[in-house]
Amino acid sequence: MARIRILLADDHALLREGIRALLSRESDLEVVGEAADGHEAIARCRALHPDVVLMDIAMPGLGGLEAALEIRKESPDTKILVLTQYEDREYVTRFLKVGAAGYVLKKAAGAELASAIRSVFKGGLVLDPQVAREALREPESAPGGGSEDPYETLTDREKQVLKIVAEGKSNKEVAELLGISVKTAMSHRERVMEKLGLHSRTDLIRFALKKGVIQA
Repeated sequence: MARIRILLADDHALLREGIRALLSRESDLEVVGEAADGHEAIARCRALHPDVVLMDIAMPGLGGLEAALEIRKESPDTKILVLTQYEDREYVTRFLKVGAAGYVLKKAAGAELASAIRSVFKGGLVLDPQVAREALREPESAPGGGSEDPYETLTDREKQVLKIVAEGKSNKEVAELLGISVKTAMSHRERVMEKLGLHSRTDLIRFALKKGVIQA
């Protein structure tokens, strides 16, 4: 019987080691690769074509959400199972919108992780009970009665640029991380600022922190 091929994407080597050891006990699961950030996760997916990616959210450079956007475009058959410490409703809904197959909390993973991987591989949707409650909770209305989230007006690429710029990266570094020209990176950054009504990098960082795109 063919084994389910898994890629581990987390910036903590010790955690990756622990998950690899845990999954090695399962005869139908195989960890075929690891990645320490979103950019590396995308590259590993291109090279290895895993069945399931265990994806952390907060990683340096390209984060889990930004990497998921790219992976879902390039490898639609690869299932993304989020494994994180964050249970915020915004994170849950954003990942579900981009097509993540599951969202599991690290504190509750343990022996349940293997079952979650099998479930998403078969096409199921896996949500930690606490996460499910958060996802179903009614969102707060935006000031002034509007309900549109400015973040959702951004394209997938603009969301990636927002995260990277908010972390302090230069236009050149953004270009290198995303494999685009510096001119294109600058253009994306300008559109992000314009769409969000921001006027400085400080404003952009405040917005990213408020929306949970980056962590303080």
